[in-house]
Amino acid sequence: MSPRQITATQRIPQQRLAIISEPLVEMRAIAKTYQRDGAAVTALRGLDVVIRQGEFTAIMGRSGSGKSTLLHILGLLDEEYEGSYRLDGQLVSGLTADELSRLRNRKIGFVFQSFHLLPQLTILENAALPALYAGKRPRECRAAARLHLERMGLRERLDHKPMELSIGQRQRAAIARALVNEPRIVLADEPTGALDSRTAMEILDLLRDLNRTGTTVILVTHDHEVGEAAERIIHIRDGTADDGVA
Repeated sequence: MSPRQITATQRIPQQRLAIISEPLVEMRAIAKTYQRDGAAVTALRGLDVVIRQGEFTAIMGRSGSGKSTLLHILGLLDEEYEGSYRLDGQLVSGLTADELSRLRNRKIGFVFQSFHLLPQLTILENAALPALYAGKRPRECRAAARLHLERMGLRERLDHKPMELSIGQRQRAAIARALVNEPRIVLADEPTGALDSRTAMEILDLLRDLNRTGTTVILVTHDHEVGEAAERIIHIRDGTADDGVA
């Protein structure tokens, strides 16, 4: 096996192989070079990455390894790179910014370390935002947001604003927001970085439960203990990837 080629690991339960048989993310020869202070800096060096439907994958790497660059390309936040990227069978390399935005809103839910909840809105209003951006009716948006917030154990907090919640509750609200459009992928960027150890485990348990329902989860972290929550680990080192199966 080439050290650049990422494949399914032995940690995936045998009974779930049928669920994850089709590639959801397929990247081929992905390369990215930045210009910094007049010099070319290579962030990614021809990565081949395949993530299949239903996998729970951790992407790990130190600062400067290329992990954040890969995250931005995975999340359709960066359109300037070499190579090809297919998401759910669609070639996304070469799409316009507007096309990427629409695809991102439909296919990917984001969970961030700092939550990114709007402080002036209630968590119900925050969670409904992606559905509103997708053009759904306000009533449908609120109903979907309520459903996922209740799923996260926030039934009694719907009318509260983010600063009226605990840090763990804010992250659960952020997960509910990520789910409101029923995305194929939840991309979680250091989702436990701002949490104490007990709350971090609760959030990881929520992500595992979500994955068991069939949602593909991609967890980006530098924390080895957090990475161990995933079934599969992709290590990014100096712009290359290897099959760091634990």
